[in-house]
Amino acid sequence: MEHIVIIGNGIAGVTAARHIRKLSDKRITIISAESEFFFSRTALMYVYMGHMKFEHTQPYENDFWAKNRIELVHDYVHTVETDAKKVHLNSGRDIMYDKLILATGSISNKFGWPGQDLEGVQGLVSRQDLEQLEISAPNNKVCKRAVIIGGGLIGVELAEMMASRQIPVTFLIREKGFWSGVLPMSNAEMISRHVRSHHIDLREEEEMAEIIADDAGKVKAVITKKGETIPCGFVGLCAGVRPRISFLENSGIELQRGIMVDRHLETSVKDVYAIGDCAQQRDPVGERKPIEAVWYTGRMMGEALAQTLCGNPTEWNPGHWFNSAKFFDIEYQTYGWVWSKPKEGHDHFHWQHADNKRAVTIEYDLVTRKFIGINTFGIRMKHQVFDQWLTESKTVDEVVANLNKACFNPEFFKRPFQEIKQAFSSSQHVKA
Repeated sequence: MEHIVIIGNGIAGVTAARHIRKLSDKRITIISAESEFFFSRTALMYVYMGHMKFEHTQPYENDFWAKNRIELVHDYVHTVETDAKKVHLNSGRDIMYDKLILATGSISNKFGWPGQDLEGVQGLVSRQDLEQLEISAPNNKVCKRAVIIGGGLIGVELAEMMASRQIPVTFLIREKGFWSGVLPMSNAEMISRHVRSHHIDLREEEEMAEIIADDAGKVKAVITKKGETIPCGFVGLCAGVRPRISFLENSGIELQRGIMVDRHLETSVKDVYAIGDCAQQRDPVGERKPIEAVWYTGRMMGEALAQTLCGNPTEWNPGHWFNSAKFFDIEYQTYGWVWSKPKEGHDHFHWQHADNKRAVTIEYDLVTRKFIGINTFGIRMKHQVFDQWLTESKTVDEVVANLNKACFNPEFFKRPFQEIKQAFSSSQHVKA
């Protein structure tokens, strides 16, 4: 019986295992040292905030794995010997494979800051990170202030988590507006204002130079590049993530920033595949980045690879880009492509409500009027509608005229689409 070994029990690896089992009778083994059972990583913040217990993040009953004949091994992988098709575990055990799936995920970026490995300095990626957070920042008596470095999605989640326990937060970001490397400035400035409205000390155009230790080797302060010392009991490193691949350095598998894969998600070594955050596309799809640390991307890769390994070769084709997030009380969705500044030949239409919590930015082609993408804030939209509009190359005029059809806010939600239409019409008259 063919043996498929999967390293990593996140969404990518577990989805691959589930779909391989649906399609075949192959032997399946999942190896992970992070947790005994699969859990929803995106729910970690809600465990800390008291909205759920850790066991509530596990979507399957504990006996699901045995029932579906998926063997779970709770251990670290030390090295992979591709010539012998063997995985070496820290416990000393070796596991042979016929096909190997690398789904090892990401770790927090570190950029050589002095003090970055002190106790109380960490990211928020794994279950172990959550457990360490409970030690370093259980309350505002143990941790009198937290400093968060980097203005990405994990950073704003961590700020909300700290605020939920009344721990004061200083938030350092390099940009002029929150996430302005991704969001157009009007959107970024709105998010900055919203973050500050939750009593977060957001410092724009500010970076960390050094982390200072106390006599016990724990963090006691951060020094900024402008020379300010900020006393703190916790530092959150949220300046992005990188693939977890260091254990593969002598494996013979081609590595760059991630594990290099083709459109069938196969690495440079036959019978070895990579999916999820750790995979780097040789030939990225459309405007997509070579590495995508996105939950749904990992799930879709797992489904595609399962088809390939079960006799139906399937190329990685994720379709139109989309994503969603939450900035405290503001829900964010994006469909298609909206760059921080319009691409050449494109333009942006911006609308923002007076409440500073709802906004729309649309990117479109100036000549063809083709709809390129949309950001929405505080307005829930239907994925399938925008996916269809992007496939059908709708014009920006058609999209704005029909935004109401894409909305799925509650029945009594005051829909702002007439106001958006009027603002769009006025913007076009001005440009004409």
